[in-house]
Amino acid sequence: MEKVVNKLEFIKSYKGKKIFITGHTGFKGAWLAAWLHRLGAILKGYALEPEHKESLYNLLEPHGMIDSIIADIRDKKKLTEALLSFEPDYVFHLAAQPLVRRSYVIPSETFEVNAIGTANLLEAVSHLKGKCTIVIVTTDKVYENKEINVLYNEDDTLGGHDPYSASKACVEIITASFRNSFFIPSKNSDNQKGIATARAGNVIGGGDFSDDRIIPDIIRALQHNQVIQVRNPFAIRPWQHVLEPIAGYLLLGSLLNEYPEKYSKAYNFGPVPSDHITVKELVEAAIHNWGNGKWADISNEYQPHEASLLKLDIKKAIKELSWNPKLSSAEAIEWAIKWYKQDRQHALAFSFEQIENYMQL
Repeated sequence: MEKVVNKLEFIKSYKGKKIFITGHTGFKGAWLAAWLHRLGAILKGYALEPEHKESLYNLLEPHGMIDSIIADIRDKKKLTEALLSFEPDYVFHLAAQPLVRRSYVIPSETFEVNAIGTANLLEAVSHLKGKCTIVIVTTDKVYENKEINVLYNEDDTLGGHDPYSASKACVEIITASFRNSFFIPSKNSDNQKGIATARAGNVIGGGDFSDDRIIPDIIRALQHNQVIQVRNPFAIRPWQHVLEPIAGYLLLGSLLNEYPEKYSKAYNFGPVPSDHITVKELVEAAIHNWGNGKWADISNEYQPHEASLLKLDIKKAIKELSWNPKLSSAEAIEWAIKWYKQDRQHALAFSFEQIENYMQL
């Protein structure tokens, strides 16, 4: 590869650059915005209101770190106007209906937001006249998961049992279609667009208050001295701290901006193969870091289907991007629980402290 992009290269790539983030009010989007602010970028966000008042975004917003547009990505006219008037150097697309269990309740809306919303964004990008680098964030769940002990790589078949997973597989197909139709890498000197997708594993960290996610569920139970209800204790997931994939997105964006023909493709971001752990192991580690708590297995109760086994192959990101996970699953859980143990008035400063500590690893 041409060069390794480290902390200084991040600063060089993003300082003073205009970054358009969809989904900036969400868990990962807020962490990405915080990190890009730390790097001196000029930020514009487009997303719905955060669902929970405790969200990390609500800590960022009063400080004017990001010019925020609260709107629906399905509003094609408003999205297009926001993007074209800003004329971004980079687009990071994270806006989504991101929950598996919710997708069973609102399947059509999940497809509208995730698939059609992405098409709306990419059509808007196609009208940008200048150079722009686009990173589309999907998920580890885009693969046709046979729930066997294999590591899925970027060339494996796309699929999706539940509406959420299927909608994100659609995002991959839509992105490939736009790339081949409008952003052909071999003709990049003409269209000046690089576009890649990033498939991250199950992400944990401070500032997540979503429903039906394991760490927020754990924290709510622990804060109220309740027993943690665990749906699938022996399910195995590629858990990782939120800063791990965001580092991957930033690294990918930096390289894609410089070498669009080479990096306009899909990349997995997850833990090393030996560090995929069960839900039970995660819950018990969280209780240990919190200092007390109990959990109960409720897997005998009816639950909508969720994969019991999913592992990612990250060799491509390691080889082509020189990206490596820096935190073990144990450290990721420790970092997450430490965030929730902070007083709210210190949570934003602690978030930037964790970003800085991660950059020094």
